[in-house]
Amino acid sequence: MATRQRKPYTASTRFQSFINYSEALTTDEPYKPLLEAKPKKAGRNNTGRIMVRHQGGGNKVKYRIIDWKRSRKDVVGEIVSIEYDPNRSAFISLVKYVDGDRRYMLATEGLKVGTKILSSPEADIKTGNSLPLKKIPAGTMIHSIEMKPGAGSKLVRSAGASATLVGRIDEYMQIRMPSGELRLIPEDCYATIGVVSNGDHMNVSLGKAGRSRWKGVRPTVRGVAMNPVDHPMGGGEGRTSGGRHPCSPWGQLAKGYKTRKPKNPSDKFIVSRRKK
Repeated sequence: MATRQRKPYTASTRFQSFINYSEALTTDEPYKPLLEAKPKKAGRNNTGRIMVRHQGGGNKVKYRIIDWKRSRKDVVGEIVSIEYDPNRSAFISLVKYVDGDRRYMLATEGLKVGTKILSSPEADIKTGNSLPLKKIPAGTMIHSIEMKPGAGSKLVRSAGASATLVGRIDEYMQIRMPSGELRLIPEDCYATIGVVSNGDHMNVSLGKAGRSRWKGVRPTVRGVAMNPVDHPMGGGEGRTSGGRHPCSPWGQLAKGYKTRKPKNPSDKFIVSRRKK
């Protein structure tokens, strides 16, 4: 699978690139019983005030119900289709089990229609299978990792991402995250073997503002272009862009300021921080 570059017929197509979906996906029709409505909020709360800026508009989409818990344990499933999901960067795969039940799961790179997958402590160490961390050998590439046993996968779910299982300390497994952070995860947590699909997602260039609007992203105004009443970095004579620390409209520093709690309870699970 590779990205497709547009020819520069216009200024907006000069830098545009797309994922070649014809090579990656097997259908463009989702499985309707696993769809839910996804109402738009445009970043507003229950009183109508904007809580998150730069959201609004966008194409109408349906939510795909993903089985993050891989809840059908010890039941063999077969991949029926690989589909596009507008709610995430990775692709999803529709899995049909031997009893006819169907579930959506995060697609793993390299799996094709007809591949058999299994979620079980006794499953083979094979791409797409899901096992407890204590059953996976060190050095294996994994994704869709649980943080608490039975809570469903929370870590390493974006396109092209993977973590590496390093070793074991008491009842915890050492996981090297994509950021470089070394973290402890309980050994009974499940993880999926392999790398998340759609690794070319990072190479896509939107090329024009309109594609951001299709995704529901509204324009962003620079703080230095505002008035002093609107932003701490606003104002000044002429085109002033320096003299103030980069910050948010509410004064929180944007570069180098650590926002993590100094006594975060989860610090005890972090063996070493990510690379700076």
